[in-house]
Parts: sequence; structure tokens; C-alpha cells
Amino acid sequence: MFSKILIANRGEIAVRIIRACKEMGIGTVAVFSEADRDALHVSMADESVCIGPAPVKDSYLNIPAILTAAVQTGAQAVHPGYGLLSENARFAELCESCNLTFIGPGHKTISLMGDKDAAKKLMAQSGIPVIPGSDIITDVDMVEKEARRIGFPLLIKARSGGGGRGIRLVNSIEEVRPTFLAAQTEAANAFGDGACFLEKFVSPVKHVEMQVIVDNYGNVVCLGERDCSVQRKNQKIIEESPCAVLPESTRQRMMEASIKAVEASGYRGVGTIEYLLDKDNNFYFLEMNTRLQVEHPVTEMVTGIDLVKWQIRVAAGLKLEFTQQDVTLNGSAIECRINAENPAFDFKPSCGKIELLHIPGGPWVRFDTSLYQGYVIPPYYDSMMGKLIVHAKTRAEAIRKMQAALCELVIEGVDNNIDLLIEILDDEEFKKGTYSTGFMKKRKWF
Repeated sequence: MFSKILIANRGEIAVRIIRACKEMGIGTVAVFSEADRDALHVSMADESVCIGPAPVKDSYLNIPAILTAAVQTGAQAVHPGYGLLSENARFAELCESCNLTFIGPGHKTISLMGDKDAAKKLMAQSGIPVIPGSDIITDVDMVEKEARRIGFPLLIKARSGGGGRGIRLVNSIEEVRPTFLAAQTEAANAFGDGACFLEKFVSPVKHVEMQVIVDNYGNVVCLGERDCSVQRKNQKIIEESPCAVLPESTRQRMMEASIKAVEASGYRGVGTIEYLLDKDNNFYFLEMNTRLQVEHPVTEMVTGIDLVKWQIRVAAGLKLEFTQQDVTLNGSAIECRINAENPAFDFKPSCGKIELLHIPGGPWVRFDTSLYQGYVIPPYYDSMMGKLIVHAKTRAEAIRKMQAALCELVIEGVDNNIDLLIEILDDEEFKKGTYSTGFMKKRKWF
């Protein structure tokens, strides 16, 4: 087992990883930008190193500074968390070249599954359903021909997109060329890769993902699904496990497909296979996230398995101590993302000092956050302040528990989305579990 891990991230996920390491008796090194000098993860870690000024590109994406900090502090491994460098194949490769264990899959696997076009082809070859679409389009003069072949509506998708970015909906042939060019420019600026392809737009659909974990000895376990269909502009807001309307037969087929996916890609560690599920319970491969997910706590709640600890153990070369037969989904769990934003003003991000903070408690209520009273939220980073998670025996009980917890959660000093989350949970379609990815837009919540 590792004796010291550097956490190459910030915010609540850095705090979450540090807590897991403390419970495992592992020393921790935090990295921070000048804007995060007073951040919670910095004070919680055993050691901390400043890696640059506030902008992400100069700090949390500053690979040389992070690797230097890891080597100089004697860390044996690097945990990338989610976002930032977590799916950066070059970073994973450089960790390996510095004799640091990257806590995640190998760089070749990250590169393969990060290329959405290549990943989709691999899944199709492995017998996993995929949505009809095109190859990477290199000649813009071909885009209209391919669009007519696929049919409308369709999506233009960046090969290297992520987090809902690099995706454009097209409804007519007149929109294709200008939207494609705009998508190429957006993708090049955001990901350094302007390659795009076309894909049939399937609607209405649910966004359902399967959590997997794989050790170095070929043991694969699928930990069930999460319904992530409550989204705003492809960004998840509420996640739950299990999916309320997923038939058991479909669940089993999706789990089998997910195991095939990780075997085909040579995957190792914790990962997530995302699918679109249509109204007839047909499912299609969407993408694979080669990292820990923001919404991993709902899976932990229903399985009783600590994903962060097992992610670390697998990276250290330990075998899984449980099999597929040992995994059962117990009860229902819901997660709400608490963001510093104002839903009444087009979700404008908010920053400033936390004047008052009250965190709800009670059995099976969890708040993963890096907030503390008096903390000043900087304007440079993602707006998520924390994740509120609850667990109950039934979904109806979980909804009521989450409503009560949200009513008890007090964050004063910055705008937040708590009232909107309460409103969503009270919606009849949400209560039935039949909502799709178009739910938020249909309700005109954005």
C-alpha cells in the first residue's frame, strides 16, 4: 500500500480523497493555487504545496508543477479526482515516467476511451449497441451529405468533448455547416482538438450510467446504475440510484454490456459507462468516463462499498475482496449538486464569503463539501459548492428525506440553487421517475 499520495485537485473531491486516505493511514499532499491558500483541503492534508497563481491553466493544469511537488514530497502516487487532469492521458503517462502511480487506468486506455469516435467503434465491435452516426469529418464539404444520410435532428459532437461541452443540436440542413464550424472552433479552444462527428439525436431518453471497478487480476464488478437525467445544458444536477423505471432484465443486459466494455478496453480501476435509454428500454453506448464520477456517493450509499478506498487499493495492486454475486443494491439514494449560482438570472455564477453555514444531519444524510463558515469562494473555478446525498429504504422516503435536508441546509453569503432543487423534487414527473434528459427544459427551468 502507498504511504503517501498527492491529490491533484481541489474543492470537495480533494477533501473526500484526503478523508479516505486518513482512514487508510496514508499520508497526503495537497496542491493549491494562490487563490486557494485558505481552502479546506490545504489545511486537512499532511503537507501542501502552492503550484501557481489562480487561473486553472497556471495551477491545477500545471503538470510540471504538480509532478515536481509529488517528487519533492516523496509521494508514491497521484490521485487526480475528477475533472481537471483526471482524463488527461499525457499527465497519466508522465506520472508513470516519474515512477508515480497514477490512480486510474493506464494512459493508453484513457487516450482510447477519451476519443469518442474510437470508443464508439470499439463498443460496436464488442457487440454493444451504439447510436447511428458518422466517422470523424475532416472535410467540411462532406458534413451536409453525412447529415442527410443520418437524418434530423442530429448532434454534432467533439471527439474530445466532456462535461457537456462540445455538443450542438442541429434540426435542419441549413444549420449544419455553420453549427459544425462553430463546434470545431469551440472544441479546438476547449480541448485542443477540433475534430467532430455527427450522431443521430435520440429523444426522449434517460441518461443512465453503470459503475464498474476492475483490479489488475481481471476481476470485474459492476456496481449497478445511476440515473443522471436531470440536467441543464448537459450538466447533471440530480443523480439517483437505482433508476426508478429500469426493468430488471434491462439492468442485467446493461451490466453485461458494461463488463464487455471494460474487458474490450483493457480497463483497470474505477470507471463509468454511460448510456442513453429510450422509452422502449433500448440502450445505446454514449461514452466511458475513465475516472471517479462526481455522483459516486449514491453508489456508495446503495452498495456499502467505498469507491475511493477501493480505487486506491486497486491502484496499489490489491485484489478486489468482493465479487459480482456479493453486490446488491439496497434502498434508494439521491444526490443534489449544490451550486453557487442564481437560477433566476440564467444561473449566473456567484462568489464571495460564506457568512452562515448550517449543514443538515440525521441518519443517512451526507454533505460532501469543502465549505466552512468564513470561507471566501473564489471566482476562478467550478460553481459546485458541495453534494448533498441521502439514503432511505424506498425512493419515496429518499425524496422526502432529501426535501427535508435541503430545507435544513443554510448557505448565506452567496447565491445558490437550493430552492430550485426543492422545486424539482416536488415535481410529479420526478416523483414518478419517468423524467428524461429534456425534463428541465420542458419545465422551463432554463
